[in-house]
Amino acid sequence: MLYQNRFGHFNFSKALLLGGVCTALLTGCNQSAQDAGSTDSATGDAATEMKNVAITAIVEHPALDDVRKGVIDELNEAGFKDGENLTVNFQSAQGNTATAGQIAKQFVADNSDVIVAIGTPSAQSVAAATSTIPLVFSAVTDPVEAKLVSKLDGSGTNVTGGSDALPYEPQIALMRQIIPSLKNVGYVYSPGEVNSTIILKNLKEKLTPMGITVHEAPAQRSTDIAMAARSLEGKVDMIYTSTDNNVVSAYESLFQVAKESKIPLIASDTSSVARGAIAALGVDYYALGRETGKIVVRILNGEKAGDIPVYTPQALDLYVSPKNATAEGITLPQAVIDKAKEVVE
Repeated sequence: MLYQNRFGHFNFSKALLLGGVCTALLTGCNQSAQDAGSTDSATGDAATEMKNVAITAIVEHPALDDVRKGVIDELNEAGFKDGENLTVNFQSAQGNTATAGQIAKQFVADNSDVIVAIGTPSAQSVAAATSTIPLVFSAVTDPVEAKLVSKLDGSGTNVTGGSDALPYEPQIALMRQIIPSLKNVGYVYSPGEVNSTIILKNLKEKLTPMGITVHEAPAQRSTDIAMAARSLEGKVDMIYTSTDNNVVSAYESLFQVAKESKIPLIASDTSSVARGAIAALGVDYYALGRETGKIVVRILNGEKAGDIPVYTPQALDLYVSPKNATAEGITLPQAVIDKAKEVVE
């Protein structure tokens, strides 16, 4: 609209002056809007840049499920939210190592930003499939023995992660506190799992000098667990279970044998207490998942996997179940119950 003076006549000089001011203002406004738009766009691109995190587990059971939940919760807390700036693709190998290999190859073909592998077999499958995409393992008992890394303080490769390695001395002390006359320990395990064979070897090295014999009960599949446990009837004072994935996934069948045969189950996986063990001294797998998630976040933010040390938890939690102990023909000492973080009924 043209400027008019108060008498209604057109004033060209004032109009020209005002027009110049408006033009300058409009130009400045437009430039500011463009600058703001550019800033918003740049910020938006950074904030909404999609990351692809692939997660695989050798099987689904409470301990490994807790790890996965911990990883995802840590990613969310760090600002990486599934469906917003993050795509999470989870696949379970259902206890099949061949399937684990197929999943690993698919995740590599998908060009994932990070692959999280929960459990030793899945981690080994991913390591065999890529030497470039960052691999973050979790719930791996001995990553060096499993040939995932050559050292724990930074591999210098594309691999790092979180270990669930446990010191054996507290485990053995718990066994002997519950059964002071302990002479024979049964060990049900999957011979195809490297972590389980490592534990067997270490148990023998620790227990044999104490005059305690370890009786092996191998089970190739989860459906073989009950039969393997029955082979220990009349031979052992207790059965020790580790985080062997086949065993943990079929723990209820092991519990059934323990009740019928009156063989106490002592575990290193605390979630096994709710499923039949009388006691367990082990790591908090959800907390391990959170620490694993922190490693993933560091990699997504630009750090190299090979520069990040492997995380190993220091704290152990004791879970007990007097009810399960009674069902398996034994009474838990009150001193053990008193030390427990959680008493499962």
